[in-house]
Amino acid sequence: MPVFHNPLNIRPRQIKKGVQKAFKKRGWNKRFFWRALKALVVVSLFATAAIFAWYSKDLPTPGKIRKYEAAQSTKIYDRDGELLYELHGDQNRTILTDKDIPSSIKQATITAEDRKFYEHFGLDFKGLARAVFLDVFTGARVGGSTITQQYVKNALLTNKKTLDRKIKEVILTLEIEAMFSKDEILTFYLNEIPYGSNSYGVQAASRAFFGKDAKDLELHEAATLAAIPQAPTYYSPYGTHTDDLKIRRDWILNSMVELGYATKDETEIALAKPISVLPRRDSIEAPHFVFYVREQLVEEFGEQMVEEGGLRVTTTLDLDFQRDAQTAISKGIENVRRQGGNNAALVSVKPETGEILAMVGSANYFDTEHDGNVNVTLAARQPGSSFKPIVYATGFKEKYNPASVLWDVKTDFGNYEPNNYNGSFSGPVTVRHALANSLNIPAVKMLWLVGLDETLKTAHDLGITTLNQPERYGLSLVLGGGEVRPLDMATAFAVFANGGTYRPPVSILKVEDANGRTLKEHRPGKGEKEVLDPNVAYQITNILSDNNARTPIFGPRSALYFPNRAVAAKTGTTQEFRDGWTVGYTPGLSTAVWVGNNDNSPMRQGADGSVVAAPIFRNYLSAALDPTDNRTFTKPETLKTLSVDKFSNKLPTDSSGELVSDLFAPWQIPKEKDDIHVKVQINKLTGKLATSLTPQSLVEEKTYTVLHSEKPGDPRWENPVLAWAQANGIELGSPPTETDTDYTEDTIPIVNILEPTNGAVVSGTVTITAEASATFGVRSVDLAIDGQGRGFDAVSPYQFTVQASDLGEGDHTLTVTTYDQNGASTSQTLTVTVRSDATPPESVSNVDATGLNAAVQLTWTNPTDLDLERVRIYLSTKPSEIGSLYPTEVLVNPNTISTYTVTGLTNAVKYYFTLISVDSSGNQATGVRYQDSATPSL
Repeated sequence: MPVFHNPLNIRPRQIKKGVQKAFKKRGWNKRFFWRALKALVVVSLFATAAIFAWYSKDLPTPGKIRKYEAAQSTKIYDRDGELLYELHGDQNRTILTDKDIPSSIKQATITAEDRKFYEHFGLDFKGLARAVFLDVFTGARVGGSTITQQYVKNALLTNKKTLDRKIKEVILTLEIEAMFSKDEILTFYLNEIPYGSNSYGVQAASRAFFGKDAKDLELHEAATLAAIPQAPTYYSPYGTHTDDLKIRRDWILNSMVELGYATKDETEIALAKPISVLPRRDSIEAPHFVFYVREQLVEEFGEQMVEEGGLRVTTTLDLDFQRDAQTAISKGIENVRRQGGNNAALVSVKPETGEILAMVGSANYFDTEHDGNVNVTLAARQPGSSFKPIVYATGFKEKYNPASVLWDVKTDFGNYEPNNYNGSFSGPVTVRHALANSLNIPAVKMLWLVGLDETLKTAHDLGITTLNQPERYGLSLVLGGGEVRPLDMATAFAVFANGGTYRPPVSILKVEDANGRTLKEHRPGKGEKEVLDPNVAYQITNILSDNNARTPIFGPRSALYFPNRAVAAKTGTTQEFRDGWTVGYTPGLSTAVWVGNNDNSPMRQGADGSVVAAPIFRNYLSAALDPTDNRTFTKPETLKTLSVDKFSNKLPTDSSGELVSDLFAPWQIPKEKDDIHVKVQINKLTGKLATSLTPQSLVEEKTYTVLHSEKPGDPRWENPVLAWAQANGIELGSPPTETDTDYTEDTIPIVNILEPTNGAVVSGTVTITAEASATFGVRSVDLAIDGQGRGFDAVSPYQFTVQASDLGEGDHTLTVTTYDQNGASTSQTLTVTVRSDATPPESVSNVDATGLNAAVQLTWTNPTDLDLERVRIYLSTKPSEIGSLYPTEVLVNPNTISTYTVTGLTNAVKYYFTLISVDSSGNQATGVRYQDSATPSL
């Protein structure tokens, strides 16, 4: 039973009557009584001194008492000073200074426990005697300990009710009263006494029951706390005796008025307040993070220091981010449950520092049915395809680049034949397309090409702390065949966001002891190192943030699409949908989301990372990111955008097929030209490489596609690639290596211009004569003057006649070309100079004129001049005159008879006709001009 506030209301005269009654029973002798009393006093003094000496030897020395420090709770705060949790052992305690304890709680406590506190020297003999007497003679239990005694009992001794303990209590009480002031003792007491529910000291109790600091307590709350220490279990506000607690509280409040500690008006307001406390539950924010921090603290400072040392720990956590993360998971967990999962976790770090800003280890920490207390962000789970960027980053460190082609075809990797998520194959795809659309077969190929050891090295460099048993992993590692921690994945992706700089995850910014002395402080930059070339980091980032690239599989408006914001992300799904992931980052935030079941049981078919994890990722980022922070990822100046042939990944040629443009790091830039699309000229009759001597008519330009898999020597890789090419109309083959031997210097046609000679001066009619021969027979000999064809001759001797006047004065080139029956040719070219022709032609002869109706028919013989071109006709009615030129000049050939009819004449009139020959140079015949006459008639 608890000790109530003098519930029997016993008065001093009752004590006197009780003593008299006791003596009457035993008889009364006054002299004997006083002798016995004196002897008893002497003996008591010696006995007391002896007892003091005996028990003092095992008690703390005054120095130790002065240095005594009560166990204090360790307080864990977020980065802005918001309390997350108080860590403690059996005693949750926070030490306050005298000035931080309000007078209301001091006065209420004195009222309830020790109203003579400022008057006695630690022992209230009257109160103690009364308590002993009533216990012996009436059975009533009334408290007789002072506040000082209660402090000694709770802080320095035990609660065992033995005579030894009581004697020690008295001794220590007197020592403390001598060493400390009353205010100091009261402060010690209020920091030490138990209030129930593991709350020791007024601050811990105030936080536990009212959710506020002691300095903020209202009068009715201070009185409630003062009512509890007499019997913490009985008077617990969470117990079944809250009515008694209120009675005791109200008694304290009324007594405070009597003692002058409170006014009647203040008390009436306080009395009207109900007993109202917070629900009974440990007040904890971010529990998974708190206990993650606790483990680190214990490892560094020890269990006792963490539970009792009163440490003040400032962490990296941002409560705003944490609450956004919890909200995102709370919103998304119903969708997860519909998909057959029951848990989700999220961890978010700041890439620039590695500081953990949010850590939600499960959907509900207090869900013990589903192991909610397990922090999945620190658990090793298979990451699915979210691991692929690490493999491709390893490839980018070598020769591969975003434009490199990998063949997405069914491939046997040796008792391992992975499939793509959608069950189809895409043929030749770039790394950008393969990564953005999470194609499995290209990823497995990349892992094989770069090697498991190099990939694991990259993973560890980026911050993956697991994957330490390489003998366990095969090519399935790239599809999530090895377990990793979500925290590690967020850290690894932060390296991409940082441009290749690794910063280890940080959870603690500062640790101070109970006196404010700094024990530990995070030093920015500690553990930081460049583990990835900035070019490689940006290439991965550029792909993971390329919404157009991932559209073929994920669609243009997936949960990963953030318009007007730079967000890079990758989803992941493990076999049988046991794990769903989304890992992504912005320049200022890297986040990993995991969804699944803690017992590793599968979710429903189709519960991939884009369905269950990506919505949580999106909701979190949408809430957490500052809408005004539109930073983009920094592109290194050394990255160049180039166009290359798709298949060869080399510089394009005029024979290259499809070109792709992408980002190339300096060591990835190709120096060679495309050697897959090879264009050559061949002799189409022999199939051999044409030479300069091969007839153009036999030359065919042909492009060969020299296509191979990524591993040409392995038929398991090679055959599926060749089969795909054939099925898609790509003609494969290699160009010939032998050159044409049909046409050589000894077999090509021969031509020789016999006349004129090179440099000859010509005029008038020019005759060109050539001889020709060919191994495969002469088909023709062609003439070209100044590059213009002038005819051909197919019969030997090969001759051509031209008029110099047609060429014009000056130099001209004559080219004679011999063609054989296959079209092979040989040419000879010379130059001639044309001079003006001043020699007139001979005159016509044998002119005969015959009259017709209004016309005259003329007949004549042309001279033999080779350059003869035409004949001019003049007519007159007088024989002594040439007359006028007839409008029409008659074109003629040398040494022939020509006939022409002159019309438009007048009948019965005699006409005289004069004919003058003209050559091609315009020279007219001189000397004899043949003339005849005739009369037109009906």
